[in-house]
Amino acid sequence: MSLAYLSHRSSRWLVGVSAMLALPAAMANERVQVVTSFSILADMVENVGGDHVDVTSLVAADGDAHVYSPSPGDARSLANADLVVFNGLLFEGWMERLISASDYSGGLVTATDGIEPHSFAEHEEHGHEEHGHEKHGQDDHADEHAGHEHGNQDPHAWQDMHQAEVYIANIRDGLIAADADNADEYRANAEQYLHEMAEVDAEIRALIDEIPSSTSIITGHDSFGYFSSAYGVTFLSPVGLSTEADPSGASMAALVDVIEQENVKALFHENMTNQSIITQLAEETGLPIAGTLYADALATEGEASTYLGMMRHNAQVLHDALAQPGNHEEHGHEEIGHDDHEHSHEHDDHDHDEHSH
Repeated sequence: MSLAYLSHRSSRWLVGVSAMLALPAAMANERVQVVTSFSILADMVENVGGDHVDVTSLVAADGDAHVYSPSPGDARSLANADLVVFNGLLFEGWMERLISASDYSGGLVTATDGIEPHSFAEHEEHGHEEHGHEKHGQDDHADEHAGHEHGNQDPHAWQDMHQAEVYIANIRDGLIAADADNADEYRANAEQYLHEMAEVDAEIRALIDEIPSSTSIITGHDSFGYFSSAYGVTFLSPVGLSTEADPSGASMAALVDVIEQENVKALFHENMTNQSIITQLAEETGLPIAGTLYADALATEGEASTYLGMMRHNAQVLHDALAQPGNHEEHGHEEIGHDDHEHSHEHDDHDHDEHSH
């Protein structure tokens, strides 16, 4: 066998191997490049998009979207994206400016499109007036929300898993618009994910049902209003706690007063707020710190590093600290038979072009 023949065969083999090695890169380049504003949306997109998407989250896990400041690299990420997904309802006060600065002209998905938003005033009525301490900071709450650029509409709709179904439908439709060739897979992935969400929702209801309805929960900032409405547990976010500033001495004193007046049994850290504040409250009131709740961002690791895991984690932490086994109180939320619940939410005729900037 001649050296020339061997050399020819070796060359052909090397070309074949090179082509095989290039396949993953080529396949990766064919994936839909999706940029999301924060980590919860990124996890949702990954579940619906599956192997057909590469997802970049501008605000990473444990990051605070309220105070986030976009970088030039973020503008480049948007410029190279096929699809951009953000929450809307002014949750990301910086998002429209970033889209404009990046000259992005691709598809946009506003995840809350189609949701009837709650107002912070509604939360104040349930979280303050009914408990007789509206004097402890409704005006200050308005200032806090203005500082976060939310206006009066609560953007944290993902805290109600039935509202989150609308997120999934909007994400599904956005991916189909960007990549029609894989539409059937996006629909199948979305349907499977909605089924998993229904199972977690049922778990949450079973856990919360064992918490006495008279129990009040102190949290860092007003982001659990949808959770409260959906699952019938009272959250209080009195003046003095936000993701942006430390409270004054007077605010801390007011917080202690609220805790003493209400049926508060435990305190909870929140991954978006200064944990030293809750630690100080625990020292002044003698209440235990019962765990960490996740509201506006996923954890970097562990169960709360996915959306479904975060929701399950929050309910379990609340249950472990506050439940009275065998209680099964009626919390006022509507029991829904998930076997009969329709998850189709077909929004195929939904026009996301109306959100173009």
